[in-house]
Amino acid sequence: MSPDFDPRDIEENKVVAAIGYIFILCLVPLLGKKDSAFAQFHGKQALVLTIAWFMIFVVGIIPILGWLVFFFGSIILTVLSVMGIINALAGKYWEIPVVSEYAKKIKL
Repeated sequence: MSPDFDPRDIEENKVVAAIGYIFILCLVPLLGKKDSAFAQFHGKQALVLTIAWFMIFVVGIIPILGWLVFFFGSIILTVLSVMGIINALAGKYWEIPVVSEYAKKIKL
Protein backbone atom coordinates (compact mmCIF):
# COMPACT_ATOMS: atom_id res chain seq x y z
CA MET A 1 0.00 0.00 0.00
CA SER A 2 1.45 3.34 -1.01
CA PRO A 3 0.58 6.54 0.81
CA ASP A 4 -0.45 9.57 -1.17
CA PHE A 5 2.44 11.99 -1.09
CA ASP A 6 1.91 15.54 -2.27
CA PRO A 7 3.51 15.80 -5.75
CA ARG A 8 4.95 19.18 -4.77
CA ASP A 9 6.48 17.66 -1.62
CA ILE A 10 8.10 14.92 -3.72
CA GLU A 11 9.48 17.34 -6.29
CA GLU A 12 10.93 19.70 -3.69
CA ASN A 13 12.44 17.01 -1.47
CA LYS A 14 13.52 14.09 -3.62
CA VAL A 15 17.19 15.16 -3.67
CA VAL A 16 17.24 15.51 0.13
CA ALA A 17 15.54 12.10 0.43
CA ALA A 18 18.21 10.55 -1.83
CA ILE A 19 21.08 12.13 0.12
CA GLY A 20 19.77 10.38 3.22
CA TYR A 21 20.79 6.99 1.83
CA ILE A 22 24.46 7.98 2.05
CA PHE A 23 25.39 6.49 5.43
CA ILE A 24 25.15 8.98 8.34
CA LEU A 25 23.61 11.64 6.08
CA CYS A 26 20.29 9.96 6.89
CA LEU A 27 20.04 12.70 9.53
CA VAL A 28 19.68 15.37 6.81
CA PRO A 29 16.11 14.47 5.80
CA LEU A 30 15.17 13.36 9.32
CA LEU A 31 16.21 16.60 11.02
CA GLY A 32 16.18 19.08 8.14
CA LYS A 33 12.86 18.23 6.48
CA LYS A 34 10.50 17.40 9.34
CA ASP A 35 7.58 18.85 7.38
CA SER A 36 8.12 16.56 4.37
CA ALA A 37 6.41 13.16 4.57
CA PHE A 38 8.37 11.95 1.52
CA ALA A 39 11.78 12.92 2.95
CA GLN A 40 10.85 11.48 6.36
CA PHE A 41 9.80 8.16 4.79
CA HIS A 42 13.11 7.75 2.95
CA GLY A 43 15.11 9.16 5.88
CA LYS A 44 13.69 6.56 8.26
CA GLN A 45 14.54 3.73 5.88
CA ALA A 46 18.03 5.18 5.48
CA LEU A 47 18.41 5.34 9.28
CA VAL A 48 17.61 1.62 9.54
CA LEU A 49 20.20 0.90 6.81
CA THR A 50 22.77 2.99 8.70
CA ILE A 51 22.11 1.04 11.90
CA ALA A 52 22.52 -2.19 9.90
CA TRP A 53 25.89 -0.88 8.61
CA PHE A 54 27.07 -0.34 12.18
CA MET A 55 25.88 -3.79 13.18
CA ILE A 56 27.72 -5.60 10.39
CA PHE A 57 30.80 -3.52 11.10
CA VAL A 58 30.80 -4.75 14.69
CA VAL A 59 30.18 -8.35 13.60
CA GLY A 60 32.97 -7.95 11.01
CA ILE A 61 35.52 -7.74 13.81
CA ILE A 62 35.05 -11.47 14.46
CA PRO A 63 37.60 -13.46 12.44
CA ILE A 64 36.45 -15.52 9.44
CA LEU A 65 32.69 -15.81 10.03
CA GLY A 66 32.42 -12.11 10.88
CA TRP A 67 34.48 -11.23 7.83
CA LEU A 68 32.11 -13.20 5.61
CA VAL A 69 29.06 -11.54 7.18
CA PHE A 70 30.71 -8.15 6.72
CA PHE A 71 31.61 -8.87 3.08
CA PHE A 72 28.20 -10.10 1.97
CA GLY A 73 26.31 -7.70 4.25
CA SER A 74 28.22 -4.77 2.76
CA ILE A 75 27.27 -5.84 -0.76
CA ILE A 76 23.59 -6.18 0.18
CA LEU A 77 23.48 -2.85 2.03
CA THR A 78 25.28 -1.05 -0.79
CA VAL A 79 22.79 -2.40 -3.35
CA LEU A 80 19.83 -1.40 -1.13
CA SER A 81 21.28 2.09 -0.61
CA VAL A 82 21.81 2.62 -4.34
CA MET A 83 18.28 1.39 -5.08
CA GLY A 84 16.97 3.76 -2.39
CA ILE A 85 18.81 6.68 -3.99
CA ILE A 86 17.47 5.81 -7.45
CA ASN A 87 13.89 5.49 -6.21
CA ALA A 88 14.04 8.66 -4.13
CA LEU A 89 15.37 10.65 -7.09
CA ALA A 90 12.62 9.18 -9.25
CA GLY A 91 10.08 10.36 -6.68
CA LYS A 92 8.93 6.83 -5.94
CA TYR A 93 7.64 5.34 -2.73
CA TRP A 94 9.66 2.15 -2.39
CA GLU A 95 9.48 0.01 0.71
CA ILE A 96 12.75 -1.82 1.19
CA PRO A 97 11.94 -5.42 2.15
CA VAL A 98 12.34 -6.04 5.92
CA VAL A 99 13.89 -2.57 6.43
CA SER A 100 10.58 -0.76 5.92
CA GLU A 101 8.96 -2.73 8.74
CA TYR A 102 11.51 -1.33 11.20
CA ALA A 103 11.38 2.13 9.63
CA LYS A 104 7.61 2.34 10.19
CA LYS A 105 8.19 1.92 13.94
CA ILE A 106 10.43 4.99 14.16
CA LYS A 107 8.64 7.97 15.66
CA LEU A 108 10.38 11.32 15.33
